[in-house]
Amino acid sequence: MPRKKVIKILKQIKINFEKFLEFNDYNTIDTRIYIKKENKYKKLERYNKLIVLENEVKNCRKCDLGNSRLHTVFGEGSEKAKLMFIGEGPGYEEDHIGIPFVGKSGKLLNNIIASIGFTRKEVYITNIVKCHPMLDKANPDRRNNDRAPYNTEIKNCMYYLNEQIKIINPKIIVTLGKSATKGLLNIKENISTIRGNIKYYQQIMVIPTYHPAALLRNINLKKYVWRDMKKIKKILG
Repeated sequence: MPRKKVIKILKQIKINFEKFLEFNDYNTIDTRIYIKKENKYKKLERYNKLIVLENEVKNCRKCDLGNSRLHTVFGEGSEKAKLMFIGEGPGYEEDHIGIPFVGKSGKLLNNIIASIGFTRKEVYITNIVKCHPMLDKANPDRRNNDRAPYNTEIKNCMYYLNEQIKIINPKIIVTLGKSATKGLLNIKENISTIRGNIKYYQQIMVIPTYHPAALLRNINLKKYVWRDMKKIKKILG
């Protein structure tokens, strides 16, 4: 084959190859933009669904908790969280502010979350009930007026929790304490027996552990929560 013809063929191959690269670069960028927009839309859609659900909770009067509360305590955190924490119910501080897990228990929970490499904003935190269960519902401004939620109160609130789980779709749910664990999983075992064991709720992994308030009462329980957090960290990678 003449040398000029070989050079001409090689030049054409080079041109075709450059066009191929240009086309694929464009499509790669275009795909990335599409995926980014799709993810942004999904995030916005989740956020909007949570806002609508929160407004439903604010208007809820399914049980007496809705009549005695000062604020509903819906939840806080990322709508795309891989990790979701579910506590028992709002206490005095939460009822006055409208945010879950503030005060001493909240600070300890923040430290627990940080121990596995997350911030409070990166996880999602809520409770099995959204209003403050009180011993004396006529005095919401009284301290040390907290109690565990009744089974009927948990059942009335489960719709809202189920919707939160459905919208956020976390990889792992951590139930904090007896009420949250029994209420979500519908089991009778004590938290001391079931903590650290992997269970499932609507095909989502659930790992029960002690409530931060229990750790404040008994520091010896901290080692068990740390073991549970290490297991969670390993699963999430």
